[in-house]
Amino acid sequence: MGTNPFVLAIGFLAQGFFSARMLVQWILSERARKVLSPTIFWLLSLAGAYLLCIYGWLRNDFSIILGQFISYYAYLWNLKEKGFLIKLPHAIAVILMLTPILAIAWVLRDAASFVSGFLENKKIPLWLVLYGSIGQIIFTLRFVYQWIYSYRKGQSILPKGFWILSLTGSLIICSYGCMRTDLVLILGQSFGAVAYIRNLIIGNHSNNK
Repeated sequence: MGTNPFVLAIGFLAQGFFSARMLVQWILSERARKVLSPTIFWLLSLAGAYLLCIYGWLRNDFSIILGQFISYYAYLWNLKEKGFLIKLPHAIAVILMLTPILAIAWVLRDAASFVSGFLENKKIPLWLVLYGSIGQIIFTLRFVYQWIYSYRKGQSILPKGFWILSLTGSLIICSYGCMRTDLVLILGQSFGAVAYIRNLIIGNHSNNK
């Protein structure tokens, strides 16, 4: 199923949103000469998460789905802090809030089938699922860290620790993608790694002024 053009198209479109968020954030930060957390970054993140979760489902890839579920509400919180959520129609805001909950409820209808298809998938050894999941957890915990840091500061910020976790998780996911021959993960994470390194450099320069 991973070679299905339709499935690959969904994956590449998701990574397109993720790459676009990094490119826009990078350009805006370069202009400001400091690391910024623009609203568009979180909007593109949300769109990418939706699509990549679908891609992971079609690929029977548990680690991809796990990563998107953890970071989803961090995206929404940042959009709330940016004042974007209150501008949306109430029905859309409710749908966005309930999507992960409904997805989990759907999975629990037949938990045995989920475990068989995702955790006991003969095409993906359990050790590789665990390795990929570790990378996704580290990669996704950056948003938990960012949420805690921003909550304490009272505003949406992308701190240095966010970029360090991003780079660490990205390298693991990229190697996982190589082992799975997953071009979607390889290309997406390779571009991201460059942006993470550059944001660390920008952050260090702005802090030294």
